[in-house]
Amino acid sequence: MKLTGAKILIESLIKEKVDVMFGYPGGVVLPIFDVLYDAKIRFILTRHEQAAAHAADGYARATGRVGVCIATSGPGATNLVTGIATAYMDSVPIVAITGQVKTHLIGSDAFQEADITGITRPITKHNYLVKDVKDLARTIKEAFHIARTGRPGPVVIDLPVDVTLQEAEFEYPESIDIRTYKPTCEAHLGQIKKAAKAIKASKKPIIYAGGGIIISGAAEELTEFAHKTNIPVTTTLLGLGAFPQTDPLSLDMLGMHGTVYANHAVMDSDLIIAIGARFDDRVTGRLDNFAPFAKIIHIDIDPSSVSKNVKVDIPIVADAKDALKRLIRIVQRPEISDWLKQIEDWKEKYPLKYKDDGDKIKPQYVVEQIYEATGGEAIICTEVGQNQMWAAQYFTYTKPRTYISSGGLGTMGYGFPAAIGAQIGCPEKKVFDIAGDGSIQMNIQELATAVANKLPVKIAILNNYYLGMVRQWQELFYKRRYSYTFLKEGCPDFVKVAQAYGATGINVTKKDGVRKAIDEALKAEGPVFLNFKVHEEENVFPMVPAGEAINRMIGGMA
Repeated sequence: MKLTGAKILIESLIKEKVDVMFGYPGGVVLPIFDVLYDAKIRFILTRHEQAAAHAADGYARATGRVGVCIATSGPGATNLVTGIATAYMDSVPIVAITGQVKTHLIGSDAFQEADITGITRPITKHNYLVKDVKDLARTIKEAFHIARTGRPGPVVIDLPVDVTLQEAEFEYPESIDIRTYKPTCEAHLGQIKKAAKAIKASKKPIIYAGGGIIISGAAEELTEFAHKTNIPVTTTLLGLGAFPQTDPLSLDMLGMHGTVYANHAVMDSDLIIAIGARFDDRVTGRLDNFAPFAKIIHIDIDPSSVSKNVKVDIPIVADAKDALKRLIRIVQRPEISDWLKQIEDWKEKYPLKYKDDGDKIKPQYVVEQIYEATGGEAIICTEVGQNQMWAAQYFTYTKPRTYISSGGLGTMGYGFPAAIGAQIGCPEKKVFDIAGDGSIQMNIQELATAVANKLPVKIAILNNYYLGMVRQWQELFYKRRYSYTFLKEGCPDFVKVAQAYGATGINVTKKDGVRKAIDEALKAEGPVFLNFKVHEEENVFPMVPAGEAINRMIGGMA
């Protein structure tokens, strides 16, 4: 049966079990949108293409499935770039479909032409420019296979308009075999035995778990491994939820804004078991002083990440789930009672804390109240900056895929559209976007998307009238010279903005109104803007200054 390229695209997406797409129409993708009109795929019309990419990303992180977004050629495609780069840095599987001018016009500077495959080459796992409709079905099969396997990541498919209009026989491949793409998933038994031996001999071991645990679905295996060995666990920002923070072995998050006890444990450890983490600079701090006494076991599916930043003693290139299963079978518990006592002493001496300031609203308190009001049963999305760190520190995560944030790229404006994607992917769950007054304005137009789709997303704006994290650095390292970070002049009335879009808006100015407002928002059927007027110069502590070792922290110390 012959179908047009546009129909082949949609039928192929259905074969890949795509149930929702995010995007924005335009001239060269009209043939695709004409087919979408009758297709059994839910289409979410965002109000900006960047939001479409972030929503696809949030959907993917919340569900574990591949997120799909679409935009037209030229500016539509380039508006996806920030979202694609965000997904690439955090290993998120999305397929981005972009329109392109007719094949014979490529390279002629035609209207709304952009070399999107060239532009996105450094920020995609792979990308395609399809010039023959006969190649389209196989290309889509390959794109989804590449996006979701190995270390996941974004794939771009660029489709010239004439290809979507041409016809070809439709036959979707049942399987795919790419000769040059064979990710290693099974752990080498010899390396597993070396790791087990090192663990048994260790006196001060620590498990350092990253987002790879969540991506591989290895949270249960991580918990079993920790309990069998009795080794404490610290997680990265994107690893939150990989190990329950209610567990006595949890050290919570490490790194620049991690807990004092996690950072001390890492620096004093004699063995770090890194799983699905990449030793990024926000974790390691000053590299030449990172964990000076520790041997390092590194389990990661991406061989290029092993020994990239930190020299590794026992590399294990494998899927985290497979490696942990094999380790659990043979590992023996080390004798570390003195180490566990030392860690308990650090926990008691250096708890996460903040100063109660009477009736003023502290942002940490808002996050704690969201946790209490939801019983911890919520997906928390964040923007980037202080709001992101407070959400990481003061909400207790016990399940994977419940903390969704832009880690590697640090993209302001990410959280709200990501929350929309998460809510669509998980309609039965409560979804919050914890935002700042600066970051929420970067994609505030997505209120229209949330209202149009009747999404009960709750947006908690920690409104301090500043670009908070930048202001914090200016306070600590630039003599309080607040250069262009004060946002009070021109800051909108967020309640009126919400109401203008047909959403609910609630102002909260006093501490005793915080819980009442959150409860009211949870009862509301649609999206709600909660505008919390928080302490303007509150800082995120603990904090490791740039260029320092991670046990040289500001704040949080006794």
